[in-house]
Amino acid sequence: MSDTTSQQQDPGGGNQGQGGFDITSLFSSDIALAAGIILILMVLIMPLPGWLLDVALAGSITFSVVILMTSLFIEKSLELSSFPTILLIATMMRLSLNMASTRLILTDGHTGTDAAGQVIEAFGGFLMGGNVVIGVIIFAILIIVNFIVITKGSGRIAEVAARFTLDAMPGKQMAIDADLSAGLISEDDARTKRRELEEESTFFGAMDGAAKFVRGNAIAGLLITFINVIGGIVVGTIFQDMSFGDAIDRYTRLTVGDGLVSQIPALIVSTAAGLMVTKAGVAGKTDRALVGQLGNYPRALALSSALLFFLGVMPGLPAIPFLLLSAILGYMAYSTMTTQDQAKKDRMQQLAIAEQKKEEAPKEEPITAALAIDQIRLELGYGLLSLINDDSGYQLTDQIKALRRQLATDLGFIMPSVRILDNMQLDSNTYALRIKETEVGRGQMRPGMLLCMDPRGEPVSLAGEDTVEPAFGLPAKWIDPSLKEEASFRGYTVVDPSTVITTHLTESIKENMPELLSYAETQKLLDELPAENKKLLDDMVPSQITVSGIQRTLQSLLAEQVSIRDLPTILEGISEATGYTQNIVTITEHVRSRLSRQISSANVNQQGFIPLITLSAEWEQAFAESLVGQGDDRQLAMPPSQLQEFIGAVRLTYEQQAQLGEIPVLLTSPGVRPFVRSIIERVRPTTVVLSQNEIHSKAKIRTLGQV
Repeated sequence: MSDTTSQQQDPGGGNQGQGGFDITSLFSSDIALAAGIILILMVLIMPLPGWLLDVALAGSITFSVVILMTSLFIEKSLELSSFPTILLIATMMRLSLNMASTRLILTDGHTGTDAAGQVIEAFGGFLMGGNVVIGVIIFAILIIVNFIVITKGSGRIAEVAARFTLDAMPGKQMAIDADLSAGLISEDDARTKRRELEEESTFFGAMDGAAKFVRGNAIAGLLITFINVIGGIVVGTIFQDMSFGDAIDRYTRLTVGDGLVSQIPALIVSTAAGLMVTKAGVAGKTDRALVGQLGNYPRALALSSALLFFLGVMPGLPAIPFLLLSAILGYMAYSTMTTQDQAKKDRMQQLAIAEQKKEEAPKEEPITAALAIDQIRLELGYGLLSLINDDSGYQLTDQIKALRRQLATDLGFIMPSVRILDNMQLDSNTYALRIKETEVGRGQMRPGMLLCMDPRGEPVSLAGEDTVEPAFGLPAKWIDPSLKEEASFRGYTVVDPSTVITTHLTESIKENMPELLSYAETQKLLDELPAENKKLLDDMVPSQITVSGIQRTLQSLLAEQVSIRDLPTILEGISEATGYTQNIVTITEHVRSRLSRQISSANVNQQGFIPLITLSAEWEQAFAESLVGQGDDRQLAMPPSQLQEFIGAVRLTYEQQAQLGEIPVLLTSPGVRPFVRSIIERVRPTTVVLSQNEIHSKAKIRTLGQV
């Protein structure tokens, strides 16, 4: 064994090794917080000298002001999600200081007004004006303002906000899941949004309970003041031989001063709590939000200025304050109106310039422009134009951008740009998908409604217009948006018209990806290879294979939905295969064996294994015997009757598995796989056909049946 002592990071942030201790761990934030809480609890038990109580009271006031200023400058409430905990600590601090000051007042109150420190003496003398009655009235008003007005209102807002936040959580969660399914947000974005949603509900729930701290503090302050006055009179008259009048004056002055020192920080913290809960729906800092909203209506400011001017010229009222405020509001109204008029003129000028450009005669396009072919084109009837102009949510164009990014991530295929045109020859609610000017799909939409489908393929039992989902041919219904929650509760899939079109476009592109991967697109993929892989490409092209040969290999992979994102591995496989063949089918099969890990991972089900249907030895032999030709010129020459028998056997086997909820992979030997696939793709194009070479050694498999 080694004698070397390892260092480990302790939770407090210091490094602690065997036989050693790092003193910096004493100053970590968690230990400092624990020590502070212990000190607060010790103040409840141990007496404090007057000078130390002054420092603690000044710290309490400072802490309250910091809380208030922080609540003013944060952008949103969740930036200070620890506010309920801070509120509890501030309340405990004030109560412990109340206990310490009470001990000093009752113990040394007979010695003078500075018995409980200079801070309490100053508050008792300055704010009370030397009159006990004034101090009692000010203290009572502070209690009323804090307890009845601010605290009660904040608690009610927090309670309602917590209730509505919890009620809205399912809908917000479904919206996040829908955006994630549509590819509009990534998994990390969805995780962040879910965490923010949980933090929001937790925050308002905690604020609902934290409001009780402030109310309890106000009640405790009132009771402590009453007890101190009574106790002080008893202690002064019985134990300190003071007259009844002197005892009332001395102890009431000290007690009310202590109450003012305690209630002013409590009022500050209550105000901060009110700002936090009332700021829930306001974006930005408090000053920016209030000034931007109150000062955005010049007519209201002008009317207020006129009213103040009228009050200023009325006899009997002081003119200077009203006229001064009237002038300030009048200037604000004039300035705001001028700014808004200038912004309106700028917008009108921009619109005029845009209209002028639109009215300019278009330049005559060259005749060769008529020969250009759109790789992908989406034609919309005039009734569907709102899908690309709607500002209420994600536009169709945004979803297509997300689709291009998703295809690049999943299949390594850079989808060409989609050209969106309005076609007046189409019905108002009809769209058409064209690939290289050839129509590949068409559908009917209902703007303002939602498409509802049963994932099991059964009819939808909701009120609406019957239809067929255009991408997969499932029975569906157009329903009113008000039925969305009921449909989701029944387990139906509900999508908007933009998502229906995007899904249809996705399936059409996947079916025609080999045609869309042109020579130019292949050259772009090769040009964007990392520098460390360029040497392999230079060695291959054109000595071993041409760019067209690489294009045909990639097209063969995409035809079976195999991702070409790992282009370096594909090029390595092509380089190996071209050493003994130039046949694209043979090269493709070799590349597929190099991608066995990727292909196996793509076909693993939710249980973690690959479900397999194996090709029996009889059919393996039948296919092998039907191959004619030698080497790379082999072709399948199976009698039509035998082909029909094979197709029937495949259909029967897969229908039986579909009833069991399984979508298995057909497994064959490497020699016959491409020929079996050529037959299967005509009757079951979505069925995956793999050879034994494409099953990775680490993959878990389970055989479900045999053809």
